[in-house]
Amino acid sequence: MTLIAQISDLHLKPRGLACYRVSETNKLAERAVQALMALDPAPDAVIVTGDIADQGDPREYTVAREILSRLPMPVYLLSGNHDDSAHLKATFPGYPGLDQGPADRIRYASRIGDVRLIALDSSIPGAGHGALGADQCAWLDETLGAEPEVPTLIAVHHPPVLTGIRHMDAINLRDGAALADIVRKHSQVERIICGHDHRGIVASCGGRIVTIAPGVAHQVVLAFDEDAPAQFNFEPPAYYLHHWSAEAGLVTHTAYIEKADGPYPFWAGEGVSWPGY
Repeated sequence: MTLIAQISDLHLKPRGLACYRVSETNKLAERAVQALMALDPAPDAVIVTGDIADQGDPREYTVAREILSRLPMPVYLLSGNHDDSAHLKATFPGYPGLDQGPADRIRYASRIGDVRLIALDSSIPGAGHGALGADQCAWLDETLGAEPEVPTLIAVHHPPVLTGIRHMDAINLRDGAALADIVRKHSQVERIICGHDHRGIVASCGGRIVTIAPGVAHQVVLAFDEDAPAQFNFEPPAYYLHHWSAEAGLVTHTAYIEKADGPYPFWAGEGVSWPGY
């Protein structure tokens, strides 16, 4: 059994600043880390699927390192459109995979228990949308071909799909069709995991399931109107737990960061009191 936690879109700010003036992203990220540390059993690893910083500011990565270094398990990092890959690499020396690939890109392959993780860099400096590019697509195809028997997760910040939320679809992964062509060739790809959209979404690409993680911070408003404005709200923040077993393959659970009331038994036996009764 392999258990991998995925958090996404932290949008960390320099200490004392709120994101978009109202979102206390640093505090929300700290709560997410506390929730992960309370899990039993503990995950084998944590993947952060991009937008770790809000502006790619080195001070934001210093905050990120302070928060994420509390996690006792390996932490795997990706770049998003709000990140600066070079600054991210410089701030997290020794983190798995960051010593691989070009100096200004974050792409790597790594084993986590029974699963292989391939992390891609879809960020384009100064742009909201993403792209992998021909060189990275060729690297992905070659890397997948090297270990065809190992169940594999592909992690990329920008979703390679359309979700119906128009303002987010306008800044998705531009070469998603190229990614689809690659994964069709490699049957060991179990899942494509993404962030960016700040909502829990399930889709498909190249015959593989795509799961888009909710945000650790604010969520994007769910609106399908063509002219819906780009807005966010404070729906409950959440993360994913990806559970791999030989019997079931990869199963993904949504977990919420804030504690809820309970647990309570489904059937109240004698001597069990229920709130309000």
